[in-house]
Amino acid sequence: MKRILTIWATLGAAYVVFETLFRGYSHPSMFVVGGLCGVLVGAINQAPRFYRAPVIVQSVIGAVIVLAVEFISGCVLNLWLGLDVWDYSNQPGNVLGQICPVFGLLWFFIMPLAIWAEDTTRYLIWAYDCAVYHSQEAPPTIAPYSLKSVYGDFICGR
Repeated sequence: MKRILTIWATLGAAYVVFETLFRGYSHPSMFVVGGLCGVLVGAINQAPRFYRAPVIVQSVIGAVIVLAVEFISGCVLNLWLGLDVWDYSNQPGNVLGQICPVFGLLWFFIMPLAIWAEDTTRYLIWAYDCAVYHSQEAPPTIAPYSLKSVYGDFICGR
């Protein structure tokens, strides 16, 4: 559980940083939403039937997960609580102003970065736990791979 919360916090903070760089600002709720997306996207790669799935398949599933989380959290944060964190009402094909196809496509292309970030974070946390707490658990045998190799697999369909 500690590892999942650490991954959540790490990826939530990373999401806030990226959103601030992209949009110029973020909202505190995006720390929670971004971390949740990171944990859920990472869970794809932990499920045995998806562990060896091509990155492009994981990217499609990840984009759908992010859109689902974005829609549900948008309905709560924006429509129910009225926080106006985001509004896609002016985008074509939007659903209640909370999600839209353009950003779904953007998530699809960002997904290899998210998969790499979650896998690398998971590996580093596991190795840290073993080193500091002398855990009997061995860290994963596979060292973190490069972001370039993930996007290479994405482009080549591997």
